[in-house]
Amino acid sequence: MSEIKLTRYERARMIGARALQISLGAPVLLDIDRGEPIDLAMEELRQGVIPITVKRVVKTLKNV
Repeated sequence: MSEIKLTRYERARMIGARALQISLGAPVLLDIDRGEPIDLAMEELRQGVIPITVKRVVKTLKNV
């Protein structure tokens, strides 16, 4: 199975959203529970445990 490649914008959006969740009291999904929310969110993304998915819209071309 191939790994999904995220754009830098998707990564920024996921990390920012997760950091906000952590700062508002959401449980951290790592053994490490101390540190800045942004650092914790980046580590969760790196380890693949971040509970956020990306939905992409793919446009199809119609035959004219």
